[in-house]
Amino acid sequence: MDQDTQKVSMEIVHPFAAGIDVGSRSHWVAIGQKPSDIKEFGVFNEDLKSLTEWLMEHKITTVAMESTGTYWQSLYAVLVANGLEVTLCNGKFTKNIKGRKTDIQDCQWIQKLHSIGLLTSSFLPNMDTEQLRTYCRHRSNLLDMAASTQKKMQKYLRLLNLRLDVVVNDICGLTGLSIIHAICKGETNPEKLASLRHSNCRKSEAEIAKALHSNGRKDYLFALSQEVEMYEILQSKITQCDLEIERILNTIIDKDENKKQHDIESKSHKRINKNTPKNIDLNKIGYQYFEGVDLMAIEGFSFSTLLSLMSEVGLEGIKKFGTAKQFSSWLRLTPNNKISGGKVLSSRIPKGSNRLKIALRNAANAIGNLKESTPLRDFFQRINFRKGRVSAVSATARKLSVIIWNMVVKNIPYHNPHEYLYLDKKRKMGLVKRIQKQIDKFALTNQDLNLLTS
Repeated sequence: MDQDTQKVSMEIVHPFAAGIDVGSRSHWVAIGQKPSDIKEFGVFNEDLKSLTEWLMEHKITTVAMESTGTYWQSLYAVLVANGLEVTLCNGKFTKNIKGRKTDIQDCQWIQKLHSIGLLTSSFLPNMDTEQLRTYCRHRSNLLDMAASTQKKMQKYLRLLNLRLDVVVNDICGLTGLSIIHAICKGETNPEKLASLRHSNCRKSEAEIAKALHSNGRKDYLFALSQEVEMYEILQSKITQCDLEIERILNTIIDKDENKKQHDIESKSHKRINKNTPKNIDLNKIGYQYFEGVDLMAIEGFSFSTLLSLMSEVGLEGIKKFGTAKQFSSWLRLTPNNKISGGKVLSSRIPKGSNRLKIALRNAANAIGNLKESTPLRDFFQRINFRKGRVSAVSATARKLSVIIWNMVVKNIPYHNPHEYLYLDKKRKMGLVKRIQKQIDKFALTNQDLNLLTS
């Protein structure tokens, strides 16, 4: 056959497919590979409606586009609202071959890949989870801003020669804030300031008074007052955000009778962090949200970890993953094995983190710090001894993701399974089982065994 007439063809999976190159100022849309099949649209609401109408005029049923920043979200909502099937894919799966790169070539390449079925959709939570995620991420940003403000408060106290951070563990605690408010109002007497000490404070009034001799700088005092006001504003915003989170969680539970029927006793042994929402019973709400699955039974699992799981993935989101391996792989907690010629070239964990992965790693680190022996803690220590703490945190976080998937999807309650025992214990148990099988196979009696041992 002549080489000029040879063609490589692939089966068209989506005959009425479009590809969109999402941008900050305009969107390029391709419904085919001809120059007349490409059109540019703006980013305003009327432009998005025109884009959707143009697609529907050409009988397009499915659309593929990259998840570029946050520019795709408005377009995605309009397309889905008009009944189009949207495949939101990762940008690394739509990279064009080496050469010239333009917006026109990009949208055509996305359309070609989507039409022959080579693009897979990224994970997207449902609307309730997405709204909860918005509130929780905003709350997390507020906590970061409050922490930054607290560091500035500590800096100006140090410049004023007020070493409150030496005698008080948390300058924004009950004792610290009482003293700082008095300082901002003009109080300079160390004894009077120390008398504001809370009864829970470990240091005595005399020890606190020694650290509160100021140098009287007015500029530093003004800056400290400004930071204190900013800290209190942020705390009020966090409280308002907590009320919204409580409202949406109660809304999700109240509209599902299966969730409302579950109840559980409080766990007094679980420590409540100062950044945990105070007005929400996360132990009960989490038990109801996951329909009778007690994730707080896992050691090292905190209320913040539970809230991250509900807001980042949600109950229906976890069920979208067919296996526990897929769930942990999506979290980028499993090694990405690269094999060529039967040889493993690399088995590193992929780069990148989302908020749920960070929460699980924090839970794994807390498990490693446990003093009492538990199966997960023993697993952590074994990996830590062999490969170091960083690898132990990653391995335990992956183990947690597998446990969570099995508890939520398969409704398996958490217990101390034998899979988490030390390797030598597992080998011993396997050896005993093999010996028992041999005894049953040959029908050996106690007399036969005595003859063998003698």
